[in-house]
Amino acid sequence: MKTQKDDLDRMMEKVLKEKPHLKEGLEKAEQAWDIAFQIRDLREKSGLTQKELAKLVGTRQSNVSRIENADYTRYTLTTLEKVTKALKAKLEVRIVSASQREVVHLHRIK
Repeated sequence: MKTQKDDLDRMMEKVLKEKPHLKEGLEKAEQAWDIAFQIRDLREKSGLTQKELAKLVGTRQSNVSRIENADYTRYTLTTLEKVTKALKAKLEVRIVSASQREVVHLHRIK
């Protein structure tokens, strides 16, 4: 399915052509947003508060809050495994050749 480009898409393409070094940072930010929102969404769909999830994971509520923050990128694979297990979810990590991808989704939580 092809989606229509909007002004933001066109502006981003232009900026990335002019400043290709920004692409890596943008992709990393996208990954962080993706992980944070998936965890929050799964937690809320499970009917859990951050405090309740923290108890299941064996950590503090502030740590769950940090993981759900899209600016946070210092989580470990072990932490993500604990969180997904507590949420009765599955953690998938994919490594995709740079030449074969358009959108980066290295961490996908289902």
